[in-house]
Amino acid sequence: MDQSTNGNAQGRIRLANMERIMKAAEKVFAESGFRGATTSAIALEADLPKANIHYYFGTKEKLYRAVLDDIVDVWLSSFKGLGESDDPAATLSDYIRSKMELSKSRPEASRVFANELIRGAPRINTYLSTELKDWVDDKAALIDTWIDQGKMAPVDSKHLIFHIWALTQTWADFESQWSAILGRENGLTDEDFEVATNNIITTVLRTCGLIPVSARQQ
Repeated sequence: MDQSTNGNAQGRIRLANMERIMKAAEKVFAESGFRGATTSAIALEADLPKANIHYYFGTKEKLYRAVLDDIVDVWLSSFKGLGESDDPAATLSDYIRSKMELSKSRPEASRVFANELIRGAPRINTYLSTELKDWVDDKAALIDTWIDQGKMAPVDSKHLIFHIWALTQTWADFESQWSAILGRENGLTDEDFEVATNNIITTVLRTCGLIPVSARQQ
């Protein structure tokens, strides 16, 4: 085996191990929080030696930050590359659907982020006030442009973004509450998420004047 082939194989093993550790860490951090989580528990969940965690990530705090960075990157990626010529209704609908899909497929990710915020965001406060703030400012400016163009009704653009986050992430953060209210002993179903997604889209689009409000049936 030549050096390039061996290097490629090692690279694939490294990526696979890092993905396993990240996935395991997301689950353990969601269940135990940063303070309660241990690298031993993460290694057990990943079915890898504890030494691998320190080799790839260094410390528990660096691994935690990597998990948070990955969560935010995934959340924000579907709202990238947009411009003034894009259709607000389609754009907001696609973003809501993407966020709800993540709440269904990666609920632990949302809970890790929520737990960090509940504790005052001690490890990502700088990120929130810089990179995330810049992202929100940029997307809010785009929404304001759509409003100025008459494409949608006047709304507080930053509040709209926060409302979308709240409406979508509640289905991950408070899944047990929704399951109890809806009578789902085995957890929420795909149909529950689809119904919720369509309702959220309707609520947001009507708020933005993108769907006419029909009269309540008597």
